[in-house]
Amino acid sequence: MSRHPAVKWAQRSDKLFITVELPDAKNVKLKLEPEGKFFFSAIAGADNVPYEVDLDLFDKINVDESKTSTTSRSIVYLVKKAEDKWWSRLIKQEGVRPVFLKVDWDKWVDEDEEDTKPGTDMDFGDIDFSKLNMGGGPSDFDADVPEGDDDSDTEEEEVEEEEDSAHNEPKAAVPPSTEPEAKA
Repeated sequence: MSRHPAVKWAQRSDKLFITVELPDAKNVKLKLEPEGKFFFSAIAGADNVPYEVDLDLFDKINVDESKTSTTSRSIVYLVKKAEDKWWSRLIKQEGVRPVFLKVDWDKWVDEDEEDTKPGTDMDFGDIDFSKLNMGGGPSDFDADVPEGDDDSDTEEEEVEEEEDSAHNEPKAAVPPSTEPEAKA
């Protein structure tokens, strides 16, 4: 009996990305049919375990313009849709999706964001990034403290503390306990 490899998918209006995560796959076979049939099989692992995926895609596809790319970790399919439109899901089957099928969030783009390039319409309002201390310049954390009047420890303060401690009796390092002494 064959197993199911992990399958991730993402879409654009004109294509699908289907990634079969199967390290060191051998004897990879793919069958795409125009009606939307996607069939994958391969063997992997030291024991040559058979893996198989058989999906009825949501709509028709263009087999001639679809492509594949194989790496040592996965097989990526770029499946061209027959019509340029967004699908409400990957497979025809409604209800609970197969457990091996996941969304590929690394490749996912929402339908309303497909035509915009990342960063072209980012509105940051009135944020002054120079005040965020994100590197590239001096810190503005002490901007309200006048220069030379900072609270940091300096050598002068350390010397004064040493002189004060030399003139006074040593103080207890541990504060006295407020609990009554336990008697043996």
